[in-house]
Amino acid sequence: MTEDDPDIETDIDELQDRIDAVRAEIGKQIVGQREVIDQLLVCVLADGNALLESNPGLGKTSLVRALAAASDLSFSRVQNTPDLMPSDITGTEIIRESGTGREFVFEEGPIFANVVLADEINRATPKTQAAMLEAMQEKQVTAAGETYALPEPFFVLATQNPIDQEGTYPLPEAQTDRFLLKIVVDYPESEAEREIVRRYTGDVRPDPVERVLTDEQIRAIQSLVRGVPIADDLRDRAIDLVRATREADEIEYGASPRASMGLVRTAKARAFLAGRAHVSWDDVEAMARPVLRHRIRLDFRAEREGVTPDDAVGRLLDERE
Repeated sequence: MTEDDPDIETDIDELQDRIDAVRAEIGKQIVGQREVIDQLLVCVLADGNALLESNPGLGKTSLVRALAAASDLSFSRVQNTPDLMPSDITGTEIIRESGTGREFVFEEGPIFANVVLADEINRATPKTQAAMLEAMQEKQVTAAGETYALPEPFFVLATQNPIDQEGTYPLPEAQTDRFLLKIVVDYPESEAEREIVRRYTGDVRPDPVERVLTDEQIRAIQSLVRGVPIADDLRDRAIDLVRATREADEIEYGASPRASMGLVRTAKARAFLAGRAHVSWDDVEAMARPVLRHRIRLDFRAEREGVTPDDAVGRLLDERE
């Protein structure tokens, strides 16, 4: 980002106004949860995938639907179940009649959309979960020896329920590492819950979400986010934080270099979201838990003592104050 060109400044201001408009449109459907909404927007601006985790009934699916509706992006939803097959997601070859006879034609699955909501992803079998790996990392699908590019921009926004373990398959580390953020959705505050009940049990239905952001604008913002400057010493502190997860006594497995890249990318996106032209340590600190909580594994002693991944990351942050 630069302030030398007034046209660029105008474009940045307009794009930031569009992001504020997306917030407002999501607010028509989602009451409160400002931090969760901002983390989801950070994930989109940083061109990554997100895993949303919460107890049932806290609006994870509604949040993703509202985000897709507020942007000019194609949307598809996959309800994961144990009997779901990989081809049900990626697509399959079918035989189709043509003027010259029969031919094999690839029929695209629901993965071929800009925003893919993978609902209850931990209910799919490991084989089906693996079908999403290539799409999430390479943004392409390979079927019957052919490679098909996915639309751009492309995001997998998955949900999972942490308390209902019957009939679920925990995501392997290779897959969780491909989620840029793990966003934890907590219960709403009392005033927000009263507003939710009022809004959804009255005679007047909530206003529909309007499209206020185009795919071209999203790609432009993603390009601007990559150019947000971060001081060398601040970037080094972010990298040192990730490296510290590999040496901490209570952490059995630390985060990979993908976490270092993710922490810097999301810090840049958060700075842009706040309307600032550079990254601060507050951005790094705010994104540390969502970036790292699903990329570290605590040792048995820490788990026995009730330590959570967020606790472990918080202690590493405190050491760097």
